[in-house]
Order: sequence, then C-alpha cells, then structure tokens
Amino acid sequence: MNEEGNIDEFCRLYAEMLQNAPFRGELVFIDDGSTDGTLNKIAENAAKYDFIRFNSHQRNRGVTEALQTGFANAGGNVFVFYPADLQYHPENIPELVEPIARGADICTGWKQGKYGKRIVSRIYNWFSRIIFGLKVHDLNSVKAFRREVIESIFLRDDWHRYLVVLAAEQGYRIEERKVPLYDRKWGESKFSVWRIPVGVLDMLAVKFQITFLRKPLLFFGVAGSVMFILGVLVGLFSLYLRFVIGHGERNLLILTVLLIGVGMGLFMMGFMAEGLTALREEIGDLRKKTNGILEETKRNSRQL
Repeated sequence: MNEEGNIDEFCRLYAEMLQNAPFRGELVFIDDGSTDGTLNKIAENAAKYDFIRFNSHQRNRGVTEALQTGFANAGGNVFVFYPADLQYHPENIPELVEPIARGADICTGWKQGKYGKRIVSRIYNWFSRIIFGLKVHDLNSVKAFRREVIESIFLRDDWHRYLVVLAAEQGYRIEERKVPLYDRKWGESKFSVWRIPVGVLDMLAVKFQITFLRKPLLFFGVAGSVMFILGVLVGLFSLYLRFVIGHGERNLLILTVLLIGVGMGLFMMGFMAEGLTALREEIGDLRKKTNGILEETKRNSRQL
C-alpha cells in the first residue's frame, strides 16, 4: 500500500536476483488499496518484466487478505512473503528458499540490523517464544514456505504474523535464516501503536485456539467441575449452618446456585465446542483432500 517510490527499484533488484538464483520465479504484487501511483508503477514494470503478475484491492483490506489474494494468484510450489518497502532486499530470497529445497516446510527470517521498532519487536518475540514454545527468534519477518503449508492453515484477519506458529502446530518443519534489515528510503511505515494491543490479543487468541480448542471439553470440563464441586461444598456448608447451627444464610444459597449453574454451563459449552472442533477438523480434512485432487488434476493437465 502506497509504495510508489519503491516499486521500480524492487523490480530491478528482483530481476538481478532471479538471474543468479537456482530456481525459476515470478513476482506477484498485490496493491492493497493504494491512494498514490503504486498500481500504475506496478503495471509499468509488468510491461517491462515478463515475470511480474499483479492484482489489486479497491480498498485497503490488510496484510492477511493481501496474502490470500497473492496465494490465489501465485503459480509456484514455494511462496515467499516480502513487503515492497525495500527494508528487505530480494537478493536474500535464495537464502530463505534454500532450506525448503533441503526438506524444510517453512523458513522464517531473523531481522539483523538497527530499526525503529527493535525494542517492541524483541519483547513481542520473547513473549511469543514463551507462549508458544517455539525456538525461532522472529515471527514477524519475511518467510518462505511450501504451498501445502498455506493450503492447510486458516488465516483470520492479522493472523499472518502467526503463520510459523500455526504451521508448527500442524507438525511442519521450521527453520530460520538471518536476513539483513535496511532503513526505509521512501514512504512511511504502516506501523502504529494500536497494533501492539491488537497483536497481544491476537497472540492470546491463537494460543487459545491451538491449545484449548483442540480438546475443549477438557478445558471447559475441568473449569466446570471445579465450579460444580465448589457449589456442592458451599451448599453442604449452608445446610450445616441451617440444620446444625440453626442459622440460615441466604447469600450462601445464592452462591451455591450460582456456582452449580456456572459449572453446568461450562460443561455445556465444552460439549458444544467439541462439536465445533469436530466440524472444523472435518472441514480441514476435506480441504486437504480437495487440494490433493486439484493438484492431481493440474499434473494430469500438464502431462496432456
């Protein structure tokens, strides 16, 4: 979005990289609702270089949707996610792709150099390593990954940051490579302080999904059991006060009903979540089978 001044140089550097790279490649631009001349610059370069493809959004829809559009328009078996702001140079793409050629499923970059959000990035990645138990240093950097990785993962809005986490949860092999980060020479950063609390909430949502929603009845069942047992104990205590001590306590009766009701409610939520989880897994399995059929159809078409 609004990277007009970086497009020409990015395309030139990509062309140089492709001349010496041990693979064939294409450059897929997604213009995410730019209000400057970015789309025109992309079209000019597409007429100059035969490896460029592009698509555009009428309005800004965010990085995750831009990536989804890019995946839909890309024809390769390995995807590489790169911003167009030239803070990462295309010359480092082969270093990210090399682990994929040796059997890795996804390779994430590890930013090297000085940059304005360094402290925020370090805290975010340190917290992410603790939450998710991953050994990679940088979740929010450039990445290379097999097509099948993205086809087996559902990305909600802004969850592109957790592609590595979601891939690891699916059992894909993760590697990491150091990638130089350069100062932006044209345009303005899209980062804002509001992304910090949003990122934290997204992190917790992802953790909840990959941890508790895998066995929701276990999570809600334990919480419900604790509530239910507490309610029974409070109820027995209130009966003791009423019939042994001779002093009734209405507040204890209300607390008993509340705890038992919440406990039963959590159990019901667990059963409902189990049904949704089973449906999600069936849809995921169906998606994999459908992708397999499509890939087989494409291979047969090429042979014909």
